[in-house]
Amino acid sequence: MSCSLSFSQEAQEDTTAQEPNSLTGGTISSQFDYINRVSNSFQEYKVIKQTNLDQIRSNVLDSLDVFKNQLVTVNQKLAEQQTKIENIDAETEAIQLELKEAQEARDSFSFLGIPIHKAVYNTIMWAIVAGLLVALLFFLFKYSQSHKVIARARKDLDDTVEEFEQHRKNTLDRERKLKRELVDALNGKEH
Repeated sequence: MSCSLSFSQEAQEDTTAQEPNSLTGGTISSQFDYINRVSNSFQEYKVIKQTNLDQIRSNVLDSLDVFKNQLVTVNQKLAEQQTKIENIDAETEAIQLELKEAQEARDSFSFLGIPIHKAVYNTIMWAIVAGLLVALLFFLFKYSQSHKVIARARKDLDDTVEEFEQHRKNTLDRERKLKRELVDALNGKEH
């Protein structure tokens, strides 16, 4: 008996060195282990001192209160974070709306009191430029055609003036000849 008693005391000393020897410190699990160790056994039951049971109940209730307080704190922080997230979402939506308005303002403007998108304005302006270019080319073509007609008319006029001058010279020469012949004939009759 003395051998087995000393062996069991050594085993108890080893386990008590690893776990707390009271209900005042350690985790709830270690406190239950301590109660289990210090409780007496009766058949298959454990007999626990009323003071130990009251102490463990107090410890468990204190731990539950701490956890409840922590849970309340965590819930408050969670609610604060949720509020912050909602505020950030609202700010993000406002910023997105401002960005959309800024992009619309950048991409459009008012022309003669009518809001016009820049792409439509560019299309209209390029269509006007193309129309003016076509009109310019048309008028250049017409001018070129008119210039050719005028050049031909001038050439014809010059040719006509030259023919007229030639005809006038020929007529003057003929008149002179006729006058000479007349003067010669008159002179010849008088002689």
